[in-house]
Amino acid sequence: QIQLVESGGGLVQPGGSLILSCAASGNIFSIHNMGWYRQAPGKQRELVARITSAGGTTIADDVTGRFAISRDNAKNAVYLQMITLRPEDTAVYYCNARVTWVTNGHLGPPTEYWGQGTQVTVSS
Repeated sequence: QIQLVESGGGLVQPGGSLILSCAASGNIFSIHNMGWYRQAPGKQRELVARITSAGGTTIADDVTGRFAISRDNAKNAVYLQMITLRPEDTAVYYCNARVTWVTNGHLGPPTEYWGQGTQVTVSS
């Protein structure tokens, strides 16, 4: 069983910063892409940033220059550094990972997993 656990959300004033963390655990063989998505009330979930196992990144246009994604492969972790936060960044942020799991020496297919979400609220 694979679990993704996020941390670091909270309330911040406009212009402030936060760092979100996500750690994967369980019977992991390898982790491919990891990423962050967000969902604001009444809106669809959208990609914020994604990082490959080799470190290549994709950043959404509306957060480019303000958000950065990184990962620590040794810790099976991914991070989202957010600066110059705006009220429109308010959303539940979800960690996502594509994982090849292993059990009893057998590899499963790459499977997508989600964290439980962490609330980020940008407000004065």
